Amino acid sequence: MKKILIAGAVALFSLSNAQIAKGTKYLSGQVGYYHKEENSYDTKRKDNVIRILPTAGYFVGTNLAVGLGIGYKSAVTKYVIGDAVVSNVTELKDTDNAFVVSPFVRKYWTLSDKLFIFGQLQVPLEFGKEKLVSSSNDAWIDPELSLFSRKNNYTNIGVNIRPGLDYFITKNWSIEATIGEFGYNSYKRDIDGAKSNDNYKFGISLTSVTFGVKYVFAK
Repeated sequence: MKKILIAGAVALFSLSNAQIAKGTKYLSGQVGYYHKEENSYDTKRKDNVIRILPTAGYFVGTNLAVGLGIGYKSAVTKYVIGDAVVSNVTELKDTDNAFVVSPFVRKYWTLSDKLFIFGQLQVPLEFGKEKLVSSSNDAWIDPELSLFSRKNNYTNIGVNIRPGLDYFITKNWSIEATIGEFGYNSYKRDIDGAKSNDNYKFGISLTSVTFGVKYVFAK
């Protein structure tokens, strides 16, 4: 999979179509929101994720920019396991809040005078806190034991390629959106003996779609 990532990055950054001048600067703000609910026979799950990432970029060459994003992520996952009518019910709430730093390199290609596609190679770093709370209405459990809580810090490091679209409303203002994620992430809790959890992402999903508004200091 790493070979596929490298090949994709080479192909993505090998073309050139002069349009945005070297020395151009921009500021942008990206917001991503994801909500999902799943219901099965005895389990209900609800996810809410929000990401806010202000970024600044500078074109070091024609159609080639480098930049840095600094922002925040909040994720809440709730589970309800069981049915109060026929069984005991256990509720789980997993809360995740993180400080995000994301340096990136972005390459543009022109589709029209106002519409561009881009490929963004980024290294997102998350430094967060996770809290898990579990409660049960089991009558046989001691009330003091029916509530469980755990807190821990974590780090999440990735190397990702994100394709996107950038549409210029005016000379200085544009709307941009990323529409997928292809890459690698390594997640590790700050707990004694904890091992890193590595995973690969290839494709388009609602969790990887973001929207933003950009101001360009056009020459």
